[in-house]
Amino acid sequence: MPMFHYRGHFGRRRAASHDAGRDPAPAVDFLAGLADGGPVLELAIGTGRVALPLAARGLAVEGVEGSPELVQRLRARPGGADLPVVVGDLADVAVRGRFRLVYLIFDTLFNLVDADRQADCLRNVARVLTPGGAFVVEAFVPDLARFEREERQARMPSVTEDSAAPRLHRYDRAAQTFIRQTLTYSAGGVRLWPFGMHYLWPGQIDRLAERAGLRLEARYAGWRGEVFDAASTDHVSVYRKPGGGSPGREAPGSRVP
Repeated sequence: MPMFHYRGHFGRRRAASHDAGRDPAPAVDFLAGLADGGPVLELAIGTGRVALPLAARGLAVEGVEGSPELVQRLRARPGGADLPVVVGDLADVAVRGRFRLVYLIFDTLFNLVDADRQADCLRNVARVLTPGGAFVVEAFVPDLARFEREERQARMPSVTEDSAAPRLHRYDRAAQTFIRQTLTYSAGGVRLWPFGMHYLWPGQIDRLAERAGLRLEARYAGWRGEVFDAASTDHVSVYRKPGGGSPGREAPGSRVP
């Protein structure tokens, strides 16, 4: 299945709705508990919906973002002009300095549609973490039954008197990729809104982390420390770089033995 790189395209198409329907408070509370005083780096910082509340708690926060359009929206928000942000590919982690906490959330690891670039990302995270520093990944748990349903049935997330937007999926299970195409029909014509991901199971992310020199410390089913089990649809995983002093406060929930 041919895949495309989302950088730039994502920001142009999604900047206006990027924050819709997402409450950052649970993630902010969780991450602040791990930050150990900072500094903190967010990969794919977007419009700062998580970074800005963290900075408001007194933490030094920096970011990497592939979309200039999203960075522009970040700069327009209160405090956004003060955050150092590198515009570039999140896999390169093209920042200077060392961080006590790096985080990559809202499934964004999967936006790197090339497996080698996902591995590059984790290696570069390990490079910029201080000894004892934490790396947090939030992602969905792949659900093969849901994939089957999405391929069989088109969804209709938006219908108005003037437009309709059916959404279609195609999965490549061997490659662990999918393309989602949303077609918007309106008086102005038809517009295509493609989006792709390279998804991973939690254990596959663990192996990438191990090869990068990071160890899994804890896994939760959500930002409030819910217990992760076989029925969990999402995970928040905390990885630690060996060495250094005592880690920051952990979020509540089940530790990984």
